[in-house]
Amino acid sequence: MRVLSGIQPTGRFHWGNYFGAIRQYIALQDNEQAFYFIADLHALTTIRDAGQLRQLRLDAALDLLALGLDPQRATLFMQSEIPEIPELTWLLMTVTQMHLLDKCHAYKDKKDKGLPADAGLFTYPVLMAADILLYDSDIVPVGSDQVQHIEVTRDIAIRFNHLYGEVFNLPKARTLDESAKVPGTDGDKMSKSYGNTIDVFEPEKALRKKIMAIKTDSTPVEVPKNPETCNLFTLYKLFASPGEQQALAERYRAGGMGYGEAKQALFEIANSHFAPARERREKLAADSATLHDILDDGAKKARAKGAEVLDRARAACGLGRRK
Repeated sequence: MRVLSGIQPTGRFHWGNYFGAIRQYIALQDNEQAFYFIADLHALTTIRDAGQLRQLRLDAALDLLALGLDPQRATLFMQSEIPEIPELTWLLMTVTQMHLLDKCHAYKDKKDKGLPADAGLFTYPVLMAADILLYDSDIVPVGSDQVQHIEVTRDIAIRFNHLYGEVFNLPKARTLDESAKVPGTDGDKMSKSYGNTIDVFEPEKALRKKIMAIKTDSTPVEVPKNPETCNLFTLYKLFASPGEQQALAERYRAGGMGYGEAKQALFEIANSHFAPARERREKLAADSATLHDILDDGAKKARAKGAEVLDRARAACGLGRRK
C-alpha cells in the first residue's frame, strides 16, 4: 500500500504540525511504502520572497529528517524537482470542470470575503491531484479540512479514466487522528495564522519564554484547579506518560500549586522530548552534502515512479508516439 503526503514550507513546524500530522506521517513509514514531499510549488501561492522560500524548503527537509523520517524506508523529495508533476497537472486541467474548482474551500473562502485570488489558488486542487495520482497513491493522510481535496482528486481521476481508459488508481483519504488537539499560547487552536505557535525546534530560551507567556485564568495558588479545563495540562498530556499525567493532575486538584509550576513542568518535558531530534537536526544542518544527497536520491526515486504513471497518461490521451 502506497502512502503519499506533502507538507508546505510556509513556516517552521510547530507543535500543532507535529502532533496533528508529522508524527502520524512518520509512523506510516513502518509498514507502508511512503512518499513524502516538500510542497514548494504550492507554497508559491503565499510566499513571494525567493530567499525566504529557499530557506524554508531546506528547514522543512531538515525538520522531517530530524523528527524521524527515515530515507531508507520513505522517499523524501522536493515537489518542484519533479517535472512530471506540472506536466501531469496540465493533462488533468484539460479534463477538470470549472464548477469542481469553484466550490473548493481555499478559493471559495477568499471569494466570499471579497479578497483577490489568483489562478494559482483556483487551480491549486489540480496540482494537488497531480501530486497524488503521479505515484499511484493508495492512501493520503489528511486533516478533516483537506478531505475535500481528495474527493476532487478522485473526481478528476474518474473523469480522466472515463475518457481515456483505466489510467489512474483512485486514492482514499485517511483522516488524521485529530484527537490530540493542540491549543496555542492564547488558548485558540495553534496556527501560524493566529501567531500563537510554539516551534518544534524553538531555542531553549525562547521556548521557556513562550511557555511562561501561555494564558491562564486567575485562580489563586491555594485553590484546587481542574486540569481537564487547563490548556497547560492539555499541552502537557501530549508529551507525558499516563503516570506523569496522573501525578500532575493530582497536584492541580490538591491546591497549593500555581500555574507557574505547571508551566515549568511543561517546559521541562517538552524540552526533553525534542532534545534528541534537536541534536540530530544540528548534525544534519552541519552536513549539507548528506542532506542534498538524500533529496537528490528521493527525487530520483520519485521521478522513476512518476515517469511510469505520466507515460501511461500521455499514451492514453494520444501524446505518446508508441503504443
